[in-house]
Amino acid sequence: MKKLSKKQRLQRDIGHFAGIIFASVFFAIGYSWFLLPYNMAPGGVGGLSQILNHFFGIPNGLSMIAINIPLFIISFIFIGKSFGTKSLYGMLVSAFMTDLISLPMLHRLGLIADLAPYTHISGGRTIYAMLGPEDLFLSAIAGSVMLGIGLGLIFRFRGSTGGTDIPVALIKQKANISIGMGYYIVETGIILLVAFVLGDLKLLIWGYLNLFITTKITDLASEGLPYIKGVYIISDDVDEIRNDIYEKLDRGVTYFKGTRGFNQRDTNVLFCVLNRRQVPILTDIVKEIDPDAFMILTDVYDVLGYGFKSRKLNLSDN
Repeated sequence: MKKLSKKQRLQRDIGHFAGIIFASVFFAIGYSWFLLPYNMAPGGVGGLSQILNHFFGIPNGLSMIAINIPLFIISFIFIGKSFGTKSLYGMLVSAFMTDLISLPMLHRLGLIADLAPYTHISGGRTIYAMLGPEDLFLSAIAGSVMLGIGLGLIFRFRGSTGGTDIPVALIKQKANISIGMGYYIVETGIILLVAFVLGDLKLLIWGYLNLFITTKITDLASEGLPYIKGVYIISDDVDEIRNDIYEKLDRGVTYFKGTRGFNQRDTNVLFCVLNRRQVPILTDIVKEIDPDAFMILTDVYDVLGYGFKSRKLNLSDN
């Protein structure tokens, strides 16, 4: 296999670093405009930063940096220097963006002329949020969606926002589960801790709602739509079906030897992997050749091979 040249590697890395900046904007908007003002971040270092902000008034972005520092040792040791470097970069950019894009900061920079529409009273304290307390549910949804897009894109560009993203990436790499599921496992404990320390059990409900939405959007943004299907075909005319699949769909097939349960007769089972949009065409092919054919359609998480692009994220140095 032809390796990338130094120039190509440099172009790839520049694209990754630029992509992380772009993704961090979504991340920061989700946190600063919608979630952090109401203390309902879905776990993570952002969730822990709520505690420091609540008791000591430390800006959330600065708190994220302080909490993240010990976790990068784990990243460099267990995941690799490439992910660790981009995690450090992603953490600094996303934390910087979280404070930079906050509504009060935008007002000080002159980008928002009047801060009054974004000033609200919640729980006896003054907050700055895009939506008021009467639209708390909309804030939870909007913030979670924006946060999920940001996290997913940062992972896609081989980076991280640091914090719990590092153990999430480690879990994904070792256990081969989705990013969203790993994120859910790690964040559960943090949501419980935040609700207990801040003394508001309603934060449990908001935290889990936000976590559910964020994990789904994170998977979608980082890995894309599940567009691949696997089809098993049991028919006496599998050879003719195979030929039409080659000619009309340009897909390969695999034969499995099977035995029919009713009459104990040997039979061939055809297996084919194809894009979702090709399923109706395959159905027409099979029904035209053998109306009595038995078809089983199933989702396929990932495919490596000719004609398909893997959805898995490579978090190693290779």
